[in-house]
Amino acid sequence: MDSTRAAVHPLPYTTYQQAIEQETAHFAEVVEGVDPATLVPSCPDWTVADLTQHVGSLQRWFSTLLTRLVQEPPRSREVELGLPDSAHDYPRWVAAGIPQVAAVLRATDPQAPMWAWGDDQHARFWARRMLFETLLHRVDAERSVGQESPVDPVLAADGIDEFLVNLPDAHLFAPAVAQLKGDGETIVFQCAGPDTGGSGEEWRVRLEADGFRLLPRGEDGEPSGARTTTVRAQAADLLLLLYGRRSYQEAAFDVTGESETLDRWFAHTAF
Repeated sequence: MDSTRAAVHPLPYTTYQQAIEQETAHFAEVVEGVDPATLVPSCPDWTVADLTQHVGSLQRWFSTLLTRLVQEPPRSREVELGLPDSAHDYPRWVAAGIPQVAAVLRATDPQAPMWAWGDDQHARFWARRMLFETLLHRVDAERSVGQESPVDPVLAADGIDEFLVNLPDAHLFAPAVAQLKGDGETIVFQCAGPDTGGSGEEWRVRLEADGFRLLPRGEDGEPSGARTTTVRAQAADLLLLLYGRRSYQEAAFDVTGESETLDRWFAHTAF
């Protein structure tokens, strides 16, 4: 797999601080009063109780990593969760953790070097990752109860970038990613409209014999005989597509090129 990456352009750190707090509160509101046994269609075999425990546990785990500024992969993920005995109390448990998470984020220098499983070896990696874990699972929770609310398009565009920049390292927990290869095909994920602050913002991924790579922004030119497949949609729809919450065959997506290339992509990037 080629190690070449597009430059990482995260949003201002304060944006992540505020968005994490808002998305967590929104998540807790959605699941409050919902039967914990309710199934979550977008997370097979999970119930709302499982999803809620996952969100609260991950936030506490990420906060522990940030507090310690760990310099190497931790050997254990054991942290004090304070998980309630009854799953009916999980939503309030998630909400109760918001002040602690916010305090940790405020106290953390985003530029501080630390271990991360992705390419960006700084504390800001974990704030960015926490946001999109929470945002995505907020959408999961809404769908489990028949609701849906917008995803901020600027956050969505940043989430697309975060997903694609980190994807090469996702083989650590999603082995199929390492088998994603091709013959020079290019997939273009393109935002439609000016809603992200930059009309036509796009990400280009090249599938090659030894793996895949996200092309640096502004890199032009295709290999001789290369085949390009483009997926164009609103940023929020693209984000949910990349995370397997939508299908490129839906009307929201304008696709040109080879569907076989997209099928191979999604078969190897699901996690």
